[in-house]
Amino acid sequence: MASAAYAVLFVLAVLLVFLTALPRLHSQAWWVRVWDFPRPQIAGLLALTLAGLAALGDPGRWAHLGILASGGLALAAQLRRIWPFTPLHAVQAQPAARCAAGQKLTLLTANLKLRNSGAERLLEQVRRTNPDVVFVVELDASWADALEPLKRDYPHHLVHPRADFWGMAIYARLPLVDPGVQFLLESYVPSIRTGLRLPSGAVVAFHGVHPKPPTLFGHGTVQRDAELLLASRAVGCGPRPAVLAGDLNAVAWSRETELFMREGGLMDPRIGRGLFSTFPAGWPWFLRWPVDHVFFSGEFRLLRLARLPDIGSDHLPLYAELCLDPDGPQTQPVPSRSRAAARVIAAGRGEAGTPP
Repeated sequence: MASAAYAVLFVLAVLLVFLTALPRLHSQAWWVRVWDFPRPQIAGLLALTLAGLAALGDPGRWAHLGILASGGLALAAQLRRIWPFTPLHAVQAQPAARCAAGQKLTLLTANLKLRNSGAERLLEQVRRTNPDVVFVVELDASWADALEPLKRDYPHHLVHPRADFWGMAIYARLPLVDPGVQFLLESYVPSIRTGLRLPSGAVVAFHGVHPKPPTLFGHGTVQRDAELLLASRAVGCGPRPAVLAGDLNAVAWSRETELFMREGGLMDPRIGRGLFSTFPAGWPWFLRWPVDHVFFSGEFRLLRLARLPDIGSDHLPLYAELCLDPDGPQTQPVPSRSRAAARVIAAGRGEAGTPP
């Protein structure tokens, strides 16, 4: 029995080491990039597997020592990607204990899920949190009708329903400045860009996005990554301060997300605070991933970040309270333009058939 258990653990360890190494390939194929998502789960399995091997194995065997060493390196590599999103890491977005009058911005973002009938649960979350802005994706005509009550308290809105997964809307009690639906990469996948006028009179640029996800046996992450980089470049080149939110179909710790943040000079409030994983909503908390996001430029400080209860979707909503403090003490990231980003954008445009 012990030898059979050891053999199973050995094979599992080899598989986990391979899956750890696979995302290091400079490939945007779905079967490579998908292993960016379950890093916490792989790390947990690696830790348990290595502990079992150490307890059952013969320390004198070279194969045994080799798998322990390679498994330990794989575990360290996984933890290195995850640990910035734990309280063990310093926070990136500095907290604000209070906020000057008129400088506060509160936002709720949610993936509604097509054909979900949980509108009342979403409306209840809106009533409970009372955000200034509600941004939703996967909005079809039935969802648009169900959310009509929002317009009483949110008189400023831009609603773009679609029969597929690419509908979206913004509802705001703050005035919208030059709102519009844009198509960053192709004429199929929309995004929303608008200004938000705070009570103080300051205008914040808001970008709402929902790029194509990688699909099983389908396309990879080329178009997703290109659209995210185009959105972040728009943030970096546009008026500051800025907020970008939505279901990015990308996890917080992926190298593509890091590149996206550098290109736009954006901060992630999760860094130093926790995973705040939102998908899949129906799975146990330790199996979820952070794919719904609120990023912002360095002129903001964070008052609160929260993952909200289930609304019947496969995503949990995310809620953020921000304070505009352009003269605050925190280091403000500077937008960059990299060759790596230019290559990804060019590849995405090529796959989408859009001109450079």
